[in-house]
Amino acid sequence: MKMKSSIIDLAFLSEKRTNVLLLLMEGPKSSDEIKTALNVSSTSIMPQIKKLKEGRLIIQEEEVYRLTDMGEIVVEKMEPLLNTLRVFEENYDYWVGHDLDAIPDYLINRIEELGNYFLLEPDLNRLFEVPEDFRENILNSKRILTFFSYFHPLYFTLYSEIAGKNAEMELILTERVLKRIEADYRIQLEKLYKAKQVKVYISDENITLTNVVTDRFCSLVLFDKKGKFDPQYIMSFDESALKWCEDLFLHYKKRAKPLKKN
Repeated sequence: MKMKSSIIDLAFLSEKRTNVLLLLMEGPKSSDEIKTALNVSSTSIMPQIKKLKEGRLIIQEEEVYRLTDMGEIVVEKMEPLLNTLRVFEENYDYWVGHDLDAIPDYLINRIEELGNYFLLEPDLNRLFEVPEDFRENILNSKRILTFFSYFHPLYFTLYSEIAGKNAEMELILTERVLKRIEADYRIQLEKLYKAKQVKVYISDENITLTNVVTDRFCSLVLFDKKGKFDPQYIMSFDESALKWCEDLFLHYKKRAKPLKKN
């Protein structure tokens, strides 16, 4: 038990040691390469390297340092944990204040795949407009997957506009959203019906998120703990995030039914 605590201390309790271990995961490095990559001095990094050597996480072979077999195992396991912590720590208040129940457990366990995401705040002067960065990217997308759990007339009008182009599009609508569209936006709904490259599905679940993923970006809107809509949204262009968001969409697509056209 003492050895386990020692390894945890070595790997996590010093940012410099953590960074050395992650760097050596890329391959063996000389002391000069380590100092250059981490932008540190010899006096600050060499004592940390010495501790990692004493803990048998790294080994020195002539002028080069590399991970030991045990070190490789430790770093392989610590990297996803550190990436997960970064996802939450960057916007801690947002994550603790929002409902994550709509995200299945297997995707929660892969939350680090959101990568270098942005948390975008709404412009109070344009609160009821489609954000320009979202609009520009989705209009230039060739493949669009979207789950609608709340109704916003400008967003739905935008999607009906896209339906007239060549982009492939799949939409999942909740029953409540569909009823609103059928009541007040029948013309736009007809455009979706007529577009051959558009598929529409209906979900009978009460989902507290909205998910958009295209070949360019992904966007995620989470409701707050009281189930209320929050205009803040997560946006990412990382390939891993696009895969994560697509898997989220497919999770709900499997549970939805194709919408029968009247």
